[in-house]
Amino acid sequence: MSAKVMLTDSGGMQKEAYFHCVPCITLRDETEWVETVEEGVNRIAGADSSAILKNFESIKPQKFNTKQIYGDGNAASKIISILKTDQ
Repeated sequence: MSAKVMLTDSGGMQKEAYFHCVPCITLRDETEWVETVEEGVNRIAGADSSAILKNFESIKPQKFNTKQIYGDGNAASKIISILKTDQ
């Protein structure tokens, strides 16, 4: 959460970087989380060391203001509320 930049090949870490608004460089040729790339938080560099370095050097450590494209983190509370009212 307090990282300045994250470099990873993990899909889960890409999403965590998005949740915490931390710039991410993905060390794979593709990602299942394309929306993180579209939002500008994630960059795809693959395993090419020059692409990794180029992406790293061009990222200005910053916190992003991301949309809540994966929800607001309150799904469980909302489900419980709905279930209680349906009884």
